[in-house]
Amino acid sequence: MSLYQLEKDGDTDSLLDHLKLSDNPSIRQRAAEILGDVVDDEPQAVDALVRTAKEDDDEAVRGAAIDALDAIGSEAIERLVAEMAGVDGADGADWVRAEAFVETLSADRPELRMAAANALRRLGDSGALPALVETLDDPNPRVRARVARACGAIGDERATDALGARLDDPVGQVRREAADALAAIGTDRALKPLLDAAADENDEVRYAAVMALGGYRGPEAIDPLIGALDDDSDVVRRAAVFSIVELLASAPTEQSHRIRETVVDRLGAADRSVVDPLVELLEESSQPRERRNVAWLLGRVASDEGIDDAVGALVDALDADDGTTAQFAATSLVELDGERVEDELLALLEDPECTEAARSKAVFVLGKVGGERAREQLEELLDRADDEEVRKQAFAALSKLGGRR
Repeated sequence: MSLYQLEKDGDTDSLLDHLKLSDNPSIRQRAAEILGDVVDDEPQAVDALVRTAKEDDDEAVRGAAIDALDAIGSEAIERLVAEMAGVDGADGADWVRAEAFVETLSADRPELRMAAANALRRLGDSGALPALVETLDDPNPRVRARVARACGAIGDERATDALGARLDDPVGQVRREAADALAAIGTDRALKPLLDAAADENDEVRYAAVMALGGYRGPEAIDPLIGALDDDSDVVRRAAVFSIVELLASAPTEQSHRIRETVVDRLGAADRSVVDPLVELLEESSQPRERRNVAWLLGRVASDEGIDDAVGALVDALDADDGTTAQFAATSLVELDGERVEDELLALLEDPECTEAARSKAVFVLGKVGGERAREQLEELLDRADDEEVRKQAFAALSKLGGRR
């Protein structure tokens, strides 16, 4: 039976047989990886994985066993470290265990150092940070990757410089873990090294950097994010769109206007690679702050390419529960102007399920962009509307269009 089927069936016994008895390192490695996903602290499985992590001849298999124990839980991974380091990892205060794990970071075997880094990540003891920072220069890239991950879990800004240096690591996985760790720390000082990492040769590093830069509180992130919109990776391009929206939302008040103007200037008339993710965010996001900024941005960057979807999403947003989102959608429709906007709004006015709030905003926009067809429909609406706000907006719109005939 295939390992895939064993994973699907959750057949722990057979997976353990493959882990212990197979002559093929790839099979043992995959069996260990699956056990990490399907085992819930079963003693027999933990015993076998601990033994594998300590004794298997293949480095990749030992590493997979360590990661599996880490996935099972803190007690499993700490038991491994305790056995390999000769300390009792189950008893005593966290700081006592942390000290033992710190000492283990300098052990001869890389598997032991990897396990210690994993355990320190789980403990999250900031007292271990100096030792972890020092170990970021470990000769083994798998150790460096796990140490970087531990630094991110602790979240202390003191690790920023050392993690930034690892963004030049020759191994892509280490650079990715360093980028993720800097993102987890999240301060401007931590995010600053990611400005250059947005152009890394590794897709995963670029993705991590681009996703994190949405939280950078300054205009320096704009150009790297705009540049990422032309990335070869679709995932990175979409991440850049999301981060640009986050950048607008999180900009300090004193810099907000400048950042908004710069983003719009850099984006220009955006194509579907930008418009489509923005439309998706406006339609599917549950975050008012995010939707407000998307509604605002769409009206200023949507070009002829993708305009139909942009207008449709903005018209739908006129009925948003969040009043600011609805207002930004209205002003963006005014910015887009054109026959397409008028058609959608006139259709909305005839929709019996249209709310009065959305109707009122549609009338406001028509007063800005409408033509003769809009005048005729607004005159009819003024005569039949019961809602006072809708009547008020219809009268004001007609005034802008030259009054009733």
